[in-house]
Amino acid sequence: MVATQSERRLSLRQALEENYLENPYPLYRQLREADPVYWDEEQGGCWVLTGHADVMAGLRDQRFSAQRMDIGTDWIPAELKERLEPPITALTRQILFLDPPDHTRLRGLVAKAFTPRMVEKLRPRIQQLVDELLAPAQEKGQMEVISEFAYPLPAIVIAEMLGVPPEDRERFTQWTHDFGVLLDGGGGGLDFEQVVQALLGVNEFMEYFRELIRQQRQAPRDNLLQAMREAEEQGDVLSEEELLGNCVLLLAAGHGTTTHLIGNGLLALLRNPAQMEMLRADPALLPAAVAELLRYDSPVQLTSRVATTNLRIRDKEIAAGQEVLFCLGAANHDPAQFAQPDTLDLRRQENRHLAFGQGIHFCLGAPLARVEAEIAFGTFLRTFANPRLATETIEHFPSQVFRGLTALPVTL
Repeated sequence: MVATQSERRLSLRQALEENYLENPYPLYRQLREADPVYWDEEQGGCWVLTGHADVMAGLRDQRFSAQRMDIGTDWIPAELKERLEPPITALTRQILFLDPPDHTRLRGLVAKAFTPRMVEKLRPRIQQLVDELLAPAQEKGQMEVISEFAYPLPAIVIAEMLGVPPEDRERFTQWTHDFGVLLDGGGGGLDFEQVVQALLGVNEFMEYFRELIRQQRQAPRDNLLQAMREAEEQGDVLSEEELLGNCVLLLAAGHGTTTHLIGNGLLALLRNPAQMEMLRADPALLPAAVAELLRYDSPVQLTSRVATTNLRIRDKEIAAGQEVLFCLGAANHDPAQFAQPDTLDLRRQENRHLAFGQGIHFCLGAPLARVEAEIAFGTFLRTFANPRLATETIEHFPSQVFRGLTALPVTL
């Protein structure tokens, strides 16, 4: 039997093709049905896991290492070493790419700011920001949701937590993009110029924080950056590379993914008006609705680990050193875990979605993202009686790791 062209080229890389950028879930289904533990040669030679049970178990499995940010420094031209080596070192010291005991130590320092109790204290400020951001749209009768609402809200919140002046947030757009390029890997490979440009952006990001730390040494303030800086001064608790690298991570990850949650979530509601009206009529549904919107169109679609030993998943032998891609978006649409997974159901029970990951790297900012999304969706629906998409052509930016919109114009 001769394989068809589509069967021969089945690969997670197809998620970057135009039809799958709009909706990657049929591709994930094809991959899962072909083999839930799939060797993907076109993706660069790695394993792709698409089943909910396999992804959940794998993310909890200590035989997988998160130390996968391996850019190296041998390739750097002499004239760029001074500007490129610091961001590479700092990136490898981010909690996202560390295993215990370093991960345990660093996460413990930062996690206190993101507990549900601490986040609840931010509710009034988040509500105030949401009200301020939505006010101009009430007068105009229209809004570009991403740039006017979904981006500035989490950007201001995390900036204030870190003690960053909110007027500087526009500067973070390109830096956050540069950081995202390194995380995403360009969907299968970056060329020399792309890597250099992204690292230079991250270096600028770090220099910004160096200056901010200098200012806060002279005039201490009660914020997350101050707490992290004081930990660094205690000696071996937090090095300068760890401090700067995790400031970059917190600021970039602290608003980028929540922007996608709000944008993807509002798009899903606008395309499912019966569900939107149900939520408007019953605000008590908001926590369950946020969980379902996270599952339905997850801001982070993919994460990866490296096997530290030979191991077996289902009938496949994974060799030490091989990369395994955990497809969160596919796991969240696995019919073995979710009834009618491609249907938005804001009353869905037992929603064990994996949008925030699983295990020791479970998203640090999950409590904050949930509260921001609850207030954003709830206030939006209270404020606007008849929101509608201003266009049927909605563009998603090209990425395998992140899923988000370039713009979301609505008529109000």
